[in-house]
Amino acid sequence: MKLDTAPFYNDVALGSDEVQAYWARASDDVRIRLAVWRADAGLGTILMFPGRTEFVEKYAMSATAFAAQGYSTIAVDWRGQGLADRLIEDRRVGYVEQFQDYQKDVAAMVEAAQELDLPKPWYVFGHSMGGCIGLRALYEGIDVNGAIFSAPMWGILMSSALRPAAWALSWASKQVGLAKGFAPGTSDVTYVLDAPFEGNSLNTDPEMYRIMQDQVRSYPELSLAGPSLHWLHEALVEARDLAARPAPSVPGLTFLGSQECIVDSTAIKDRMQGWSNGELRMVEGAEHEVLMESKPMRDAAIAESLAFFNKHHDK
Repeated sequence: MKLDTAPFYNDVALGSDEVQAYWARASDDVRIRLAVWRADAGLGTILMFPGRTEFVEKYAMSATAFAAQGYSTIAVDWRGQGLADRLIEDRRVGYVEQFQDYQKDVAAMVEAAQELDLPKPWYVFGHSMGGCIGLRALYEGIDVNGAIFSAPMWGILMSSALRPAAWALSWASKQVGLAKGFAPGTSDVTYVLDAPFEGNSLNTDPEMYRIMQDQVRSYPELSLAGPSLHWLHEALVEARDLAARPAPSVPGLTFLGSQECIVDSTAIKDRMQGWSNGELRMVEGAEHEVLMESKPMRDAAIAESLAFFNKHHDK
């Protein structure tokens, strides 16, 4: 695989300067961006799967913490967001042709990790949409010793009255040429610049919220606004299909904030209840972004993640 040097915005990343960023091509020639933080000890590698709207700079702080304890990290800008190729003319709109396409990005990421000789064992760490992509990757046979999820998008939170309408509208949008438009109730401005800290759905720490705002204010090209109707339909289909499958065989650990209000907590609890070698950790007081919460919550999640990696170091 050919890896070319890509930009990385260290001034807003809040992590170690010891990071390399690369362009890589998926099998359908979509260009994605990767960032790598290498650990001297070489205990293993975390494949970081960000959520919708996110970008690799956001995970510099966590990757630096993992590197200090011996674990390298490789993170990805999924197609359609960050500095990866945008897939439709309006770059503000969250869009993917089909959710399975994200697995092409996973495959490119894995190939790059092999090319860069990142140390094994490997682990998946998937947040929100990245948790949905990560769960699918487990079923596809990705070679990891375990998987950690943070508020995984195994269902989208909406009222029982709204859900049938969401299915119908998102499906119908494809028939009438509106699939690339914003889903109803979503904004054409990225969430952290659209919503004030007070009452936001992401975290409870004002300083960390300001940092997330500063990242996209400083580099607007990183930002992504609301999802398209087509993305919504694809996400609903993927969550339904994944829910019908038995739990994976690999060890799993999931963090879920007690104040989660973006993804479907019931779907997460149902999945983890049926995962024989999986554990659910409720984070009291946390919202959606456990790794961007207050320092005590962040530190506890990092410490527990490291304990999980160490526990499952040998298959």
